[in-house]
Amino acid sequence: MTREEKFMAEAIELSRKGIEGNEGGPFGCVIVRGEEVVGRGNNKVTSTNDPTAHAEVVAIRDACKNLGLFHLNDCEVYTSCEPCPMCMGAIYWARPKIVYYANNRNDAAAIGFDDSFIYDELSCDLHQRKIKFIPLLRVEAITVFEKWKIKNDKVAY
Repeated sequence: MTREEKFMAEAIELSRKGIEGNEGGPFGCVIVRGEEVVGRGNNKVTSTNDPTAHAEVVAIRDACKNLGLFHLNDCEVYTSCEPCPMCMGAIYWARPKIVYYANNRNDAAAIGFDDSFIYDELSCDLHQRKIKFIPLLRVEAITVFEKWKIKNDKVAY
């Protein structure tokens, strides 16, 4: 078994343990830096009533907490399934160097986890989306952005 297969096997095992413990869907993820697993997660959507508690997000939060960092640019992500659009966004914000996945989005769709509607929505104009997006109080909100722009002690990310 290769190094990468070993870490992927751990992510798959987390997905199995998660469903056996009725924590959520069949998804697991580990974050690796060097030869060490620094973050672990399995889907906990239903057990925590948190729609963002996907395996990748849970693992990213765990890794960042354990490393004391808000980026993972020297890390690798091993996830039991191709990340959904939300997790893809979280992964890009975390900035790992590579992502390995086992099952793909079609495999997930075949068991009831079909994210194609989200991919479709992302390509729609705001006014064509199924959930309305309505701008409100932009003039008031933009002042905070302006303060951020000139803030001298900000931590950029």
